[in-house]
This record gives sequence, structure tokens and C-alpha cells, in this order.
Amino acid sequence: MQNSFQIENPNPSFLETSRRDFWWIEPFFTAIGLLAFVIYSTWAAFQNEHYQWESYLSPFYAPLLEYDWWPFSPAFLILWAPAGFRLTCYYYRKAYYRSLFLTPSACAVGGRPQNYRGERFLLLFQNLHRYFLYIALVFCVILSYDAYISFTFKDGLGIGVGTVIMTLNAVFLTAFTFGCNSLRHLVGGNVDCYSCVNFGHQRYQAWKFVNIFNMNHMMWAWISLFWVGFTDLYIRLVSMGIITDYRIL
Repeated sequence: MQNSFQIENPNPSFLETSRRDFWWIEPFFTAIGLLAFVIYSTWAAFQNEHYQWESYLSPFYAPLLEYDWWPFSPAFLILWAPAGFRLTCYYYRKAYYRSLFLTPSACAVGGRPQNYRGERFLLLFQNLHRYFLYIALVFCVILSYDAYISFTFKDGLGIGVGTVIMTLNAVFLTAFTFGCNSLRHLVGGNVDCYSCVNFGHQRYQAWKFVNIFNMNHMMWAWISLFWVGFTDLYIRLVSMGIITDYRIL
């Protein structure tokens, strides 16, 4: 009896597909989003000004330290860490592989020809993700502290629009970091038998907690990416006097 299921072309050529849906929409807008953030964050890093207003500090320039010895924008001493964490993130790998490298751009769509010769260059760099995780966790603390400071104004405690924006930025970035697959593995994903290890119950609870964020890792990846850029833009516009930061309380 002949099998009715047959693969039309097991080795399709570049961008060849029998799909009839708008499969290109997701990689197209993914590429636009990634490139827009890279362009804006690079531009903002080169500015070296308008990154602070009263107690508000742009996340691109946090932590705020003395960089008198550094002749360039301090953002370049900071952004490499969160950039490395995102660049090596498992979700972002899928995002830029499909949207920028077209390898492949979507399921059942022919990818760009590959000549795999082992783990080299970018593939080796991506193995550093577990180490960037530790740095990212430190930045969660730093940005949470900056959010706490944003409740302080010259005339005392209060809440401004920027306070809400900076607080949400810390929340979104923490949610994205907590959803990291490397963190899930670290806290308990590498355990086959929780009852067989020390602190097994605690590790299981930690694993379940991290899974709450991991299930929506893609959502947190995009929200945190957009919001960190929006936070810098808001503080920049307020510092330049283009918009006003209104006090809520």
C-alpha cells in the first residue's frame, strides 16, 4: 500500500516553499524590530548626553559611575553586557537566524545554503550565554535600584510618569531574565530526581517559578526590548525639554 503522504521537495532551494500563507510577515517585522533597536541604541550610546534628568537615569547609562578616564561615551562600557545576553539568548538566536540570516526564514521554506564546519565564531560566542546570565541578574538589581531612586524628587518623594516607566522597565527586564533557559537549567532543570538531591523541594519550587516566565519568554523578550529603548527615549526627551514629566503624586 503506497503512503499517501509524500514530501514534494526534501531539499528546497533558497526561499522555495509550497506554503500559501503570508509566512514572510513574521520574519520581516522581526528584522525591522531588531534593526530599529540596534540603530537607535547605537545612536543613543554615541550621544553621551541627555541621559539623565533629576533622579531619572537612562538604562543605557546605568550604573552611573565616574568615567573620567574613559574618553568615549560611558554607554559603551555598559551596553556590551545586556547586548551580549540578548545576542546569545535562545529566543533571539531563532529571531535573527530567521529574520536576518534567513536560515531558514520560516518552517517549510528553503533556507540559505549552509556549509557547516563545526562550532566556530558566532556559535562559540553563543556558548557564553550562561555567563552573560550572571551579569544580567546584576543589572536587574541595578535597574531596580534606579527605579527606586526615581521616586525621589527635589521637593521630596513622588511619582512621575518617568517613575512608572522606569519601574516597568525593571519589571520587564527582570521577567525576561527570569525566563532565561539557562536560569531554568541552573535552578533545577538539570535535576532528574528532586527527592534524590539536597534542597530538592526548594529547587523544584524555584524551577516552577522560573517556568512561569519561561513559558512567555518570547513576549518578555520583545516587551523588554521595546521598553528599554522607550525608557531611554523618554528620559532623553524630558532632559532636552521637548516633553514634560508630569507628576502623578
